[in-house]
Amino acid sequence: MAEFFWIICAYLLGAVPYGLVIGRTFCGVDPRTAGSHNVGATNVARLCGFPWGVATLACDILKGALPVWAALHINQSAVFVTLVALAAVLGHLFSCFTGFRGGKAVATGIGVFIPLAFWPLLAACLICMAVIWRSGFVSLGSLTLAIVLPVLLLATGYRQFLVLSLVIAVLVIWKHKENIRRLICGTEKPWLKKKNA
Repeated sequence: MAEFFWIICAYLLGAVPYGLVIGRTFCGVDPRTAGSHNVGATNVARLCGFPWGVATLACDILKGALPVWAALHINQSAVFVTLVALAAVLGHLFSCFTGFRGGKAVATGIGVFIPLAFWPLLAACLICMAVIWRSGFVSLGSLTLAIVLPVLLLATGYRQFLVLSLVIAVLVIWKHKENIRRLICGTEKPWLKKKNA
């Protein structure tokens, strides 16, 4: 019973739209109706400034990390922990507080792996940052992280969370389908200006 209750709590914690809260409270902007119309950190940073984007990123990471960290103290079963992690990510994607619309699962997806597989996650994040730095596209870095993390988990022995990483990767790719289309067409908006070749 405690496990089921915590899975529901993980969804509700994940569903809190921090980008919307921060955008409206501190900037007077609704990120759902401006910029890329997304409540994630990248759009908040574009609309409200870099510090507010970082604040949104931190909150979205924590709402993934904290439920999983608590779950590990309730029951360390890989199945239970995986369900809690997925509940938090699905809460972020399909928030009951915003008409079941949400972010793109990257920050919360990072958060759930902090207590589960920190070092493979860190390596994946460094690769993500390198891709963003070289390309200028946050979306490309996010997609790279989602694809690389399962490989790193497999290579470093965290196989019990491989299914979780694959499901999150599929969700991230699905939520980035428009970004992928724009990347292919060359119309994706860069976060950083690419250097002239």
